[in-house]
Amino acid sequence: MKPKGPELGSFSSRFFSYVQLRKLDIVRTGEMGPILGISESQERDLFRRLSDSGWILRLKRGVYLVPPRIPAGGKYSPGVALILQKLMEEVQGRYQICGPSAFNFYGLDDQIPSVTYLYNNRISGRRSIGSLAFSFIKVADERLGAIHVVSTRDNLEMVYSSKARTLMDAVYDWSRFNSLPRGYEWIKAEIKTEPKLTSELIEVTAKFGNMATIRRIGYLLDTFGRKPKMTNRLLHQLSASGSLIPWIPGRSSKGSINRKWGIIVNG
Repeated sequence: MKPKGPELGSFSSRFFSYVQLRKLDIVRTGEMGPILGISESQERDLFRRLSDSGWILRLKRGVYLVPPRIPAGGKYSPGVALILQKLMEEVQGRYQICGPSAFNFYGLDDQIPSVTYLYNNRISGRRSIGSLAFSFIKVADERLGAIHVVSTRDNLEMVYSSKARTLMDAVYDWSRFNSLPRGYEWIKAEIKTEPKLTSELIEVTAKFGNMATIRRIGYLLDTFGRKPKMTNRLLHQLSASGSLIPWIPGRSSKGSINRKWGIIVNG
């Protein structure tokens, strides 16, 4: 029997010769065995070794992203845009970058997150893909929308939540993103410099927000001096309820009460 290491070295060369000839960027388990004349276990071992060495990237179980050429002296490091494009194609899903990643993108927060946060309709949980970390937040199809598409230098597209949607999500998803009360200050600052954001914020809040988000953003816009006619859209969506919610979640629920929006002004 031939030693395993040299065999795999030979298979690696043949593997890259084939994918480069065919200009493949995705390979799947079960595809290369017949082409290279190797068994299923040898193919799995080949993919594992190439992935562990960083020469190819495991997108998901049985699916690998392949570079256009063997990485010279280093590991294959595709960016976020390519990884998300190929992964979403594989799972037939949609995504939009959100939360701390979007806060930084729009200049709301200068902290650069080590994890890329994204809403999507297929995958849930944290994953490491290559050297990059992702937090996949699975949502229903109808909760995707209000996006801003950015072109990269490599002519790829990255899909972000729009600025208005990002500001709304700072209030809606405050517990996940730890974004209140900072989010209120972001909203005030942004609509002060971009007044048109007020109507956009109202639209995305009406479409994607829950009752608590509608109340908090409605109250914020009232205190910021926006005309009542603008916030009526939100007011009309509120269900009749005598319950109150805190303006700043997690703090003591002591403060004055705003009956219009059902807010305990606790900060």
